[in-house]
Amino acid sequence: MALDLVVTRTPLRLSFAGGGTDLEEFYRKDGGQVISTAINQFVYVTVKRHNKNLNPETFRLNYFDSEHVDSVDEIKNHIIREVLRFLDFDDPLYISTVADVPANSGLGSSSAFAVGLLNAIHLFKGEKVSVAQLAEEACEIEIGRLNNPIGKQDQYATAFGGLNRIVFREDGAVLMEPMRLTAKKVEEIFSNILIFSTKINRAASTVLYQQSQETKSGINFDRLRQIRDHCSQATDNFRNNFDPYVLGKILAETWAVKRTLSSQISNSDIDGWYDAARQAGAIGGKICGAGGGGYLMFIVPPGKQESVKAALPGLVEAPFKYEPLGTQLVVAR
Repeated sequence: MALDLVVTRTPLRLSFAGGGTDLEEFYRKDGGQVISTAINQFVYVTVKRHNKNLNPETFRLNYFDSEHVDSVDEIKNHIIREVLRFLDFDDPLYISTVADVPANSGLGSSSAFAVGLLNAIHLFKGEKVSVAQLAEEACEIEIGRLNNPIGKQDQYATAFGGLNRIVFREDGAVLMEPMRLTAKKVEEIFSNILIFSTKINRAASTVLYQQSQETKSGINFDRLRQIRDHCSQATDNFRNNFDPYVLGKILAETWAVKRTLSSQISNSDIDGWYDAARQAGAIGGKICGAGGGGYLMFIVPPGKQESVKAALPGLVEAPFKYEPLGTQLVVAR
């Protein structure tokens, strides 16, 4: 049954290891894998039937900007426009979105928006689709239609939720492998994590374009294979006897490799914060997302966390928590 109002909630994500191997230029030749978790920070999407008799425009859109337009082709927001085209939807509509963190923060907010909007409009039309379909449709929108030089991890991580190893096969198939950890084990993992906002926001495509080109040419292949191996090591650590020191060392190693993939991944500020945290007791860490800004994640034993916080006075701690659920319907009528 078609609805008049739908609100969806879609989580953002943290990636521990494997980032970059989800680029098609790599996994189609060598296979890739990522381990990531959904977090309790969300993108909310509202879709409401728009009364054309009371409003002059066909589409009213509110995001960080606002649009009042009469056709899908006039819509400036790329994701909204391509989702409506993809779903062949041109009925009068009001769409708004709000997120718990700023855009371009390295937490997968663009993909979460795409997944949440697809979910909302499918439900608005009376269609119930699987989270796997939503993830793949979001990939088609962002990568296939908009040609963004990004990977496929964010769409799957935000659609499914939870802590997963995501495998990208050479034939294009994506396999979700949930960690299936106890609540106590998840709490132990997150008790050893500190996350800080750098207050620098940067579009992933800006950073990933150079990386994508060098991956396509094969320059980055050996380094991406190392990062893929780090993902295997992190998976083993999560599934067996979790050791924060092991995870911290894995993140330190993967960050050392990742920052060589593109000149835009790190900068003097990020390097300074990272070094200060390590000297204060962090075992290892990395920038979240493509790089260049966003959030810094560190593995820090509880006894060292106050020292690390004191060493980063210019950064804002972000007390993110584990989120077991993926994209959800929260209002329907």
